[in-house]
Amino acid sequence: MADYSWHRVCRADESEEEDVIGITVDGAVYAVYRLKDGFYATEGLCTHEQSPLASGYVSGDVIECAKHNARYHIPTGKAMRRPALRDLATYPVKREGDDLLIGLPRAGGATAP
Repeated sequence: MADYSWHRVCRADESEEEDVIGITVDGAVYAVYRLKDGFYATEGLCTHEQSPLASGYVSGDVIECAKHNARYHIPTGKAMRRPALRDLATYPVKREGDDLLIGLPRAGGATAP
């Protein structure tokens, strides 16, 4: 099991269903989503031209990049439509009290695809 460093994203009630929030941790960009069945996180830049996914459109469990309409399945990070070049890495999200946190692997840890 990976060893995670947990980082606060926002208060859980600050996001609505089918919402995406972009955050930067140590210079890396991540996207945190609120879907009907819970919270999810992926790397935050489209794999095509590095456009921020936080400016994209969430529909159901899919994020569509605002720049060239690449689509990804949020829970798995799976690339669903070109011009996506590869799947997104995914990260755990947990709620502690009112806060939402994203788990990022510590140095030497592995990430999901």
